[in-house]
Amino acid sequence: MKKISAIYIRVSTDAQREEGYSIEAQKEMLTAYCISKGIKDYDYYIDGGYSGSNIQRPELERLIADIKENKINCVLVYKLDRLSRSQKDTLFLIEDIFNPHNVDFVSLNESMDTSTPLGRLMLGILSAFAQLERENIRERTSMGMKERIKNGFWMGGGKVPFGYDYDAENGILVPNKDAETVKKVYDLYLSGYSTNAIARILNLKYERLARQILTRKTNAGFIVYKGEEFKGRHTPIISLETYEKAMRLMEARSNHRVTDAGYLLTGLVKCGYCGAKMRYQRWGKKGFKLVCYSKDKSKPHMVKDPDCPSSGLWASEIEGVVLDDLFSIGFESKEQNSNDEKNILEILKDNEKKLNEKLKRLYLLYAEDDNDALLETISDVKSNLKQAREQIKKEEKERAISKRNTDIKQRLETLPEAWEYMTLQEKRRIIEDCVSEITATDNDVKIYYKFM
Repeated sequence: MKKISAIYIRVSTDAQREEGYSIEAQKEMLTAYCISKGIKDYDYYIDGGYSGSNIQRPELERLIADIKENKINCVLVYKLDRLSRSQKDTLFLIEDIFNPHNVDFVSLNESMDTSTPLGRLMLGILSAFAQLERENIRERTSMGMKERIKNGFWMGGGKVPFGYDYDAENGILVPNKDAETVKKVYDLYLSGYSTNAIARILNLKYERLARQILTRKTNAGFIVYKGEEFKGRHTPIISLETYEKAMRLMEARSNHRVTDAGYLLTGLVKCGYCGAKMRYQRWGKKGFKLVCYSKDKSKPHMVKDPDCPSSGLWASEIEGVVLDDLFSIGFESKEQNSNDEKNILEILKDNEKKLNEKLKRLYLLYAEDDNDALLETISDVKSNLKQAREQIKKEEKERAISKRNTDIKQRLETLPEAWEYMTLQEKRRIIEDCVSEITATDNDVKIYYKFM
């Protein structure tokens, strides 16, 4: 097979505007070099608008494939950083792709030719400088970002916190319609409700979202960047006092969790993905994870789904959710009055009312324009409405707990204060008296009680 020389050309979006970096300019100079060296057989590999920070580029991948098929004898570039701005990637291409297939590398700007010892030495030196420049750019970008945040501006579009929209024109966060939900999360948590219960009441996607909302200081008017806090220009959804009070409560609750040595939930937890039981397994020095039995090939009779996506959940996190929920039930039994109960029902019924109104509007729109997309939305809203009604029924049912459960409720009233003085066996016994089953996934924990 006759081999050819490969002319590789790359431009990033910014580099296209720089003199000497355009596709045509690189093409002209590299072609002239081939003619001057008597190279007649060559082909172009051109990546337009791709960064040199990695090697995931279509034409570079085609070039690598052709090299592996022994179609190439030499690779030519205008400048070293056209191949890559990463020292690691450059050396990978030279040492692991070019050299094993006897492919020479020529960089026109640096007068480099890896067929010579001097050229190989120069390659290592220049690759190091290219990497240094890239890291300097990253550092300057990071410094610019920090300076922007110091002045109270948001760090950009990116991941905008729940309850806010990003105003790109003014560079700040703006509270949106979900801001009221954020306020309710704090109100409910400070009233004694667990994050798991809050997620159910407010129809949040998963329990972790409630916890993320509570711990995000952005809601109190701050911006946290790489561990540092700065006063933001955006409007706070809650006061700093409310945020700090919630954090103190969260810390107090976390102190009730068991240590790694205690298997608090053995036999109670099932995988929320496949339904198999989950067992405690030590995970290095970090503690214990709850691992799905579907992942345990030594016990095939316990496997529910060999392809279960569960990757294991930190036991301390699941225990924390369960105890938060259990303690909050005792708190509600002791502290919550009829006014509190009325407020919760009002929230749920207000949610139901909004969903009903939304459904009516959607039906009116569908009557005017029978769009299939509207049917999907109607189906989603109906599903949400059904869930809302189920939540209302459950909330009403929870308030009608029969007298046969009085003993358990009374024990739960003093549970937070007594917990740290109880033995592991006593702790397990009271949980087994209350909890029938727990299902857990990466994003959600569902607790099924015997008295609800």
